[in-house]
Amino acid sequence: MPICPPHHPRRVSWDIELFRLKRNRRNRSNYLFCRIFQRKTVSHFWLENALDKVAHMQRNNRLQALVPKLVLGPSFLIVLVFVYGFIIYTGVLSLTNSRMLPSYGFVGLTNYTKLWTLPHWWRAITNLAIFASLYIIICSVIGLFLAILLDQKIRGEGILRPIYLYPMALSFIVTGTAWKWFLDPGIGLEHTMHLWGWESFSFNWIKSNTMAIYCLVIAAVWQSSGFVMAMFLAGLRGVDNEINKAAQIDGASTGTIYRRIIIPLMRPVFLSAFVVLAHLAIKAYDLVIALTGGGPGRRRNCPQPSCIPIPSPATR
Repeated sequence: MPICPPHHPRRVSWDIELFRLKRNRRNRSNYLFCRIFQRKTVSHFWLENALDKVAHMQRNNRLQALVPKLVLGPSFLIVLVFVYGFIIYTGVLSLTNSRMLPSYGFVGLTNYTKLWTLPHWWRAITNLAIFASLYIIICSVIGLFLAILLDQKIRGEGILRPIYLYPMALSFIVTGTAWKWFLDPGIGLEHTMHLWGWESFSFNWIKSNTMAIYCLVIAAVWQSSGFVMAMFLAGLRGVDNEINKAAQIDGASTGTIYRRIIIPLMRPVFLSAFVVLAHLAIKAYDLVIALTGGGPGRRRNCPQPSCIPIPSPATR
């Protein structure tokens, strides 16, 4: 007979039958047997239902664990092949005698030996170290300052955030071209100040061998500091407000709270900002070409232009 849940019509008929057997003393043993059988079958019914629920939950858990893998799998495969695969392929080509087209004649470390003997290569490495150091430090300081400023719930925060973030939407080519016009003594800031009557004003860093690299830093900081501000602001908003209230109750000033409590809690954000800025500093090839063309001469080259021969107007 099928097992029936409680309050089922067939279950009610079971109860009536048991009641009838219980009234008949001669069938006492039959009553006890049926009662035990009923309890066994009901227990089996509930146990079976519980096991079905556990199995269903396990299937759902396996499906939930499988969905992220199915979603991320294609993207991971594309990145693995078209990013890291081509990086490995480029490393293999660097050990061959390839020119404009791939060639698979193995030459070992000859290309690297020639590169390391070029004087302007080491000058480019020095320039990259100077540029990256200033760029990362200044961007971090300005970004943190702007984030703390916006964290004070100032009026117009919704307008200031897009203004600070907008330069990040521009490419380094656009940024370099715009700042080249602004810094050019013939059409930019210096020319404008002369038109306004400041004849003695001089700002020709972009033409100077020693100061051109700082023009690159100014342009890069202008573009990226807003993005760093957004990262730091997200980190500040993620700090538990109860910590600030407890510090204020203990008599700590706002500066002390930020210096001793909040900023140390933002170490992961600082690490993320450092990684992003270092990545952008290494990719500054387009900014260098757009703003200074690697000049004056080869004084402001970064490693990428040093690896790629760029013909001068006299040799074209």
